[in-house]
Amino acid sequence: MKAQTAATTSIPAAVVHEHITDAIKTPSLIRLSPNTVLVRFETLKVYAALGAVRHLLDTGIIHKGQTLVDSSSGIYALALAMACNRYGLNCHIVASTTVDAAMRAQLEVLGVTVDQMPPSEDLRLDQSGRVARVRELLAARPDMHWMRQYHDPVHYLGYAELAGLLRAALPGGPLTVVGSVGTGASTGGLAQALRHADPATRLVGVQPFGSVTFGSDRFTDPDAIIAGIGSAIPFGNVRHDLYDRVHWMNFEHARAAAVGLLREHAVFAGLSTGAAHLAARWEAERDPARTHVVIGADTGHRYVAKVFAAHRDALDPAGLAPVEIGSLDELALPWSTMDWQRRGHAHPDLIPAQERAS
Repeated sequence: MKAQTAATTSIPAAVVHEHITDAIKTPSLIRLSPNTVLVRFETLKVYAALGAVRHLLDTGIIHKGQTLVDSSSGIYALALAMACNRYGLNCHIVASTTVDAAMRAQLEVLGVTVDQMPPSEDLRLDQSGRVARVRELLAARPDMHWMRQYHDPVHYLGYAELAGLLRAALPGGPLTVVGSVGTGASTGGLAQALRHADPATRLVGVQPFGSVTFGSDRFTDPDAIIAGIGSAIPFGNVRHDLYDRVHWMNFEHARAAAVGLLREHAVFAGLSTGAAHLAARWEAERDPARTHVVIGADTGHRYVAKVFAAHRDALDPAGLAPVEIGSLDELALPWSTMDWQRRGHAHPDLIPAQERAS
């Protein structure tokens, strides 16, 4: 009887993709708890890069053979390089000091010209230096097209496809999206698209301490890998009025959650995924009627040395909880959370007292 069951079990048809970007853009959906689902990507930003490049080609803003240039701390650089490979474009990346040898090698083999910032502990200088270098390139090569992943809303477009995938896979109940804010395009673009079908879709953003995006820049967290989760300079693509709640988390909490995700669920994912999982677990306990969708932006390979090699020193995520605050004046390490209520960043209740006085 068992043999007959095995023989009649249907096997999903394999799909032959025309390009690697089609293969890796589709995430794996993994249930972490009854009301928490991880959306795990090899590299999330393929959606942003493909959506942007297709739109720019279709509208005649760019043309085949042209060089696209942008600044990146890692996964967007690879996504843009693959999109350029697919559509016959050249690519020039001004890379963060945090881009490792493995990432740089992939970019160079793909034919990308890589300008990498010199080693620096000051990621504000790293980010502003990258933007300054892009401007130098554009002055010398006006034929280049600056993708402006931090500021051009064209990067929102690709996430409509992901929203459709999630609606089909998770029908029926209300959703809460939980993910690192970063450039704002992934969480913002996904939430916007989901709200077309259900305006009650909630969006929870995760930030590191030290990021200017949601007002924690007066704090210092020396170990934070801020480049992909927060920002040391303002990003135009962050729409503060899309977020219902914000969590600020230090490096040790995010590391504990990333290690815990691997230990408990065998999921090897990056630091931002760990931070989002920890925030989502707290949210899911308080709102069990909703399905909490955790954005897993990339794998854990970039974080081996700093996060996973030191796993024995990681905190137990089960014992961690945030301080709930009512204003940015109350913001405190190591983990705070606040109802943002879809307000703009300039709302007077959300500006720290020292900024209001200046």
